[in-house]
Amino acid sequence: MNNRPKSCPIDSPPAPDASHDDAGKARTLANWRGVHPSESEFPLRYRPQTLQDLTRALVKRLKFEQRQSETEILRVWAESVDPTVAAHATPVGFRNGTLFVKVDSNVWLHEIVRYRQKEILARLQSSFGRKKIQKICFKIG
Repeated sequence: MNNRPKSCPIDSPPAPDASHDDAGKARTLANWRGVHPSESEFPLRYRPQTLQDLTRALVKRLKFEQRQSETEILRVWAESVDPTVAAHATPVGFRNGTLFVKVDSNVWLHEIVRYRQKEILARLQSSFGRKKIQKICFKIG
């Protein structure tokens, strides 16, 4: 009545070879992703880098030198500017030789721009050089 061979289980298919299965998975994933790298392409795509190269790239990408410079400007600002002025004006940015300073009121903006801007610029330029800080832009913030 039942013509099936006795060596074939009814519920489960035969177990595939493990190496064949891994190769099949890799081939299926490569087809699905649309990427078929050959063994010769791996060294070009995944070139090992030295720690020194990685560190330089990270410092450049995170702009550590720029942030260090901005921190130094804040430190010198606190030391060289009159504490009364520093209480009402704070550096908020630095770009292309221009220091941007936020002032808390219109009265202090007028006071600083009219009477103290040249003195502040001279002090900062004596600390950093004329090429580093060329001008200061004060704005109400």
